[in-house]
This record gives sequence, C-alpha cells and structure tokens, in this order.
Amino acid sequence: MISTTGLCLLAGSRAPAVARPTPAFPPASGVTVILGSQWGDEGKGKLVDILAANADVCARCAGGNNAGHTIVVADGKNGKVKYDFHMLPSGLVNPNCTGFIGNGVVIHIPSFFSELEKIEAQGLDCTDRLFISDRAQLVFDFHQIVDGLKEVELGGSSIGTTRKGIGPAYSSKASRSGLRVHHLLANDNGNSFADKFRKLVEGRFKRYGHFEYDTEAEIARYKVLAERLRPYVVDGVTWIHQALSQGKRILVEGANALMLDIDFGTYPFVTSSSTAIGGVLTGLGLPPKDIGRTIGVVKAYTTRVGGGPFPTELLDDIGSHLQEVGAEWGVTTGRRRRCGWLDLVVLKYSHAINGYDVLNLTKLDVLDGLAEIKVGVAYEVGGVELPGFPADLDVLAEVTVRYVTLPGWQTSIAQCRTFEELPEKCREYVLFIEKELGVQCAWIGVGPARDSMIVR
Repeated sequence: MISTTGLCLLAGSRAPAVARPTPAFPPASGVTVILGSQWGDEGKGKLVDILAANADVCARCAGGNNAGHTIVVADGKNGKVKYDFHMLPSGLVNPNCTGFIGNGVVIHIPSFFSELEKIEAQGLDCTDRLFISDRAQLVFDFHQIVDGLKEVELGGSSIGTTRKGIGPAYSSKASRSGLRVHHLLANDNGNSFADKFRKLVEGRFKRYGHFEYDTEAEIARYKVLAERLRPYVVDGVTWIHQALSQGKRILVEGANALMLDIDFGTYPFVTSSSTAIGGVLTGLGLPPKDIGRTIGVVKAYTTRVGGGPFPTELLDDIGSHLQEVGAEWGVTTGRRRRCGWLDLVVLKYSHAINGYDVLNLTKLDVLDGLAEIKVGVAYEVGGVELPGFPADLDVLAEVTVRYVTLPGWQTSIAQCRTFEELPEKCREYVLFIEKELGVQCAWIGVGPARDSMIVR
C-alpha cells in the first residue's frame, strides 16, 4: 500500500514563513526550476533555500546522493548552522515546505535515512512533510561495489565518479532489471522483491565475478527498511498533479548541472541522468506547460570535480587562489575542485538547451582583489572559431580559448546588498555577462550566508 498522508497534507494549514531575504516568487508560475549551468557546485542550494520560503513544495527530479548542496542558516542560539544535503530536497530547511523525491531519482534507502536523521538532529523536523514517488528506482550496496569495480576496470580512463552506485543503478533501470520503490512495498511479505533482487545481483555476478556480497542478508535488511519507508511513499504522479491542481507553488531543485547531462554534457565524463530541463519533466511526470520559470545558476568562475575536459582551467597560482578563497572542495566527495575562468561558450550552450529566464550569479566575492579577470568568449581550432560547444572530446582537447580581459576590483563586496553598492568594475563584470548571454542576473551572491544575496 502507498501512503496517502502526503496528499492530504497539501490541503492543510501553514505556519508563518521563516524570515529571510526572499524575492517575489513568480506569480501563477506553477513550477519554478533551478538548474546548474556549468559542471555542478554552482551554489544552487542557497537560491533554493531563499525561494523555498515562498514555495509549498521543493522537489528533486534526478540523480541520487551523488549530489551535494550546502545551506548556511543563521541560528540565534548557536550562531550559524550548516546543512549538507545530498538526496533530500534542501528546501526542507524551511519548516513550511514539503519535500518530494520524484521518479527520476535513484534512492539508496540506508543513505536516505542517514541523511534524514542527521538534519533532524540539527533541529529540522521533517515529520509528515517528506515524500517519495513509488516509481523511483532503488540503489543497493552492490551497485556501489560495481561502481568502484568499473572505475578500477577503466584505469587511466576512469570518469571519477562519486562511487555512490548511481551509474550502475541507472544501468539497471535502462536494462529493465532494476527495482523500484513499489517493488519493495508489495503485499507478499517481500517474496517477489526477493526473487527480483536475486536475479538482479546474479546478473552482476556474471559480469564482474562473485565479489563479496551477502545477497540474503541484504534482502533481510530491506524487508525491515520497507516498513520504515512505507509512510514516505506516495503515488508520485497523482501527488504532484494534485499539488498543481490545488495551486501549490512547486520549486524544483536540479541536481548536478547541464555539462554533466548524460546527453549534452562532456560525455563520457558525465553523470547517468538527464540534468537538463527535459529531466525535470520526465523525473516528476510534468507537462512542459506547467514550467513557469527556469533559473540558471552560474558561478562567477568555473569549477569541476573529477576527470574530463575543462577548457578554461587554471593550473597556476590564480587557480589555487580561487580554490582556497572559494573553499572549493566537494560536499559529497570532499575532493578538491578544479578551478578556471568563466566560460561563456559553455554558458551559451547551456542557455540554448535549458532556456534560462533569469540567472543567479554566485560567489562573485571570490574574485575580490584580482587585478584582472579573464572570460572565455570563443573556442578556436587551427585559427578557426567553432560555432558552439563540440561533442567530440578530441576536438575539445585541441581548442584554444579566446579570452576577454576585464579589470578587477580591489575592495570586498561581502557587505553589498544592492547592485549599486558594488564597485564599478564589479558591476561592469556582471553587465558583460548579461550582455553576452542576453539574460539578467536577478540574484548575485556575495558570500555564503543566507542574506549575502543581492536581489535585482
């Protein structure tokens, strides 16, 4: 049986919203989508936190616990509290917002409960405001083992995955052998789940040999987890459409970013799901007409975790400076992020696919104090400018980036709260980005705190 609690909850009363800087939520938009426009780690979680103050639902539509969003919240008693989200919608920081995990997400149930327990220990009560689609795929421990085996097998060509089992889980889904949440909750004492699970594991044994894994112990563990999970599970399509029919405002929190998309990213150095706007529709069961506003989150420079091409990467002191000042290490992996200049070829490509209505420019303060700032504006091969971002990584490896050099600013912008308060050269940098992309930077991040955001 699937829980109907979440459906009833949507019609319930709401407590007063938490005080925070909140730009007006787009009127009558139905669904607002926040997407990463580069290679991830753009700072999407902070904007989600701000907009979630006026949202009824915050939804995840793709990926799994390979994602990582950090939110810093001021606490009158303890100073500041930092919440690290991986699988759960980070809009849960707002106690009036309901979290929803859609069918496009792959869920490792032990990690789901571990993350839930951690944020509840930090003071967030998620009782009756967190729900999972019954169509979501499951990630098992053996998927994580296989993830590591695949990386070892690839050797020097390894992709640099998070080893959370995300790729192998999506592989099971694509081969139609994966298990979904509703399989775990079937009313037959777990027998059909157990049979399907044994077949799934046996298939992996045939591919990778009999690696150490106790199939029967895992079945027993999941029978226990099933009852614990049951109250969170709903018919996801019915749930999300009932929310829309009730006029609820839905905020979609994209995971990863466009340049990690399985189709449009730097394949094969990508994630295993659709991180573009199309993944929102298929990952939640929504029609295009219900998308009211798409917001692209852009870091003021570029970062990337793991392997793969990075045309504007800086391997000098400036790259190290951005890494240190920007605290560039992964929320999920702890790995240092590679850093480089802003790449407008990437951003124009990203905008062409996702169609951003507005942008959130983040971590602009990290550029404080630089004498000059470069922006990649075109790729050339053999002196000929490429018309766009190439699919062929061999071509990408040969590109020469053409840069525009802009003057930096020598003062801190951390306390600026209006666009006019920014130094002139800083404003020129923002306006240059807007002119090149044809999209306004409606939000500008000038620090990690919740209120360190300029709203235009």
